[in-house]
Amino acid sequence: MRFEISRGGNGLTYEIRNLVPIAQKLEALGVKIIWENIGDPVQKGETIPEWMSQVLTDIVWENRSYAYSPTRGMDATRAFLAERVNARCRVHLSPEDILFFNGLGDAIARTYSSIQVDARVIMPEPTYSTHLMAEVLHASFPPNTYRMNPYNGWQPDLRELEHKVKSHRAIVGLLIINPDNPTGYVYPVETLETVVRIARENDLFIMADETYINIVYNGQKTVPIGDVIGDVPAISLQGISKEFPWPGARCGWMEVYNADKDPIFARFINTILQQKMSEVCSTTLPQMAIPRIMSHPEYPGYLQDRVRHYEKLSNIAYELLKDVPFVIVNRTNGAFYMTVLFNESVLNDRQFLNIESPEIKSYVEGIAKDIEHDKRFVYYLLAATGICVVPLTSFFSPLLGFRMTLLNKDVEEFEHVVRTIGQKISEYIQSSK
Repeated sequence: MRFEISRGGNGLTYEIRNLVPIAQKLEALGVKIIWENIGDPVQKGETIPEWMSQVLTDIVWENRSYAYSPTRGMDATRAFLAERVNARCRVHLSPEDILFFNGLGDAIARTYSSIQVDARVIMPEPTYSTHLMAEVLHASFPPNTYRMNPYNGWQPDLRELEHKVKSHRAIVGLLIINPDNPTGYVYPVETLETVVRIARENDLFIMADETYINIVYNGQKTVPIGDVIGDVPAISLQGISKEFPWPGARCGWMEVYNADKDPIFARFINTILQQKMSEVCSTTLPQMAIPRIMSHPEYPGYLQDRVRHYEKLSNIAYELLKDVPFVIVNRTNGAFYMTVLFNESVLNDRQFLNIESPEIKSYVEGIAKDIEHDKRFVYYLLAATGICVVPLTSFFSPLLGFRMTLLNKDVEEFEHVVRTIGQKISEYIQSSK
């Protein structure tokens, strides 16, 4: 062929889904798979309530739901969302400050691709894979990162962040994920205010992925970036995939703050909009559903019940894993994931779990060669138990560990899964002694 792929495309893997064909192979060999790799509440047994199904049914009967939407998104929906923001915070948004996408993956890809190729966005480490891949594909180089500290509850290292943005003039933007994925960390208002100060003093824009902004528990409160942003240019990324939940709708949106205060940032946002023009529009039906679902009298209680369930699972997982030897576990306070970190130097390439089937054993031994040590554990755990978690190194982190979900509707089954994970951690690490 007469071309080469982008350097940024080499070696990129989306391990959350990369695990699926491996799990399917094991499933074909007789292993019952327990999917803890992807944040899909529907896949894990959550059902859409009758009232929400009725809302969607009513919309389906409207011819307008089958038509193109405006490029920015449905006018009424953008007005509804802007009004909600304006009722909450001091920064005024107009409907023109809201732009819809086909899921936040679409929004993220277009945001990074609209930045000059030698300009960079600094992001947390570990970071969610979609941001990582979009930044690498944009720049063709590994991302600039600031550490989330597992020894301090996964709080961001703000001193490192400030040092890096002062030292690397190519950094033009700063990403936060609040609540964080994969760690479940929830940013307190003081930390957000420091992030805003750093951005203001260094002439950066802020990108705040707030997908899980309303999924917070254990007494924590989330503060949307719009409440503290002041005059700093910023983008808030939000969607319905986790909150309704409706991941298959592929419907997310961008809230733009202070584009009128910076002409370069305004051109940046316009570039994103022009990219959307070539796509024509985003999904119409889910956009039409947003005001009707969010304003429905059943919605607050429905969401609260779901959040209470995640809180329960978070605390069960923490209590069952916190005393497991060889790992560090922080209580999750937002989103629906928990990250388990292995102690330094406890993993090696000689460890294993007992697997009775010779065929399965041979298969996992074949795929577990010359890979990251946490990925090796994940593959053995999958083959031995059917439990599918995601290695922490796939979130661009040198730390070794894994991310699991807090989504199982059956509490007893969830307890069994977590206990099994704890037992297998000990068995695996001690297998080489």
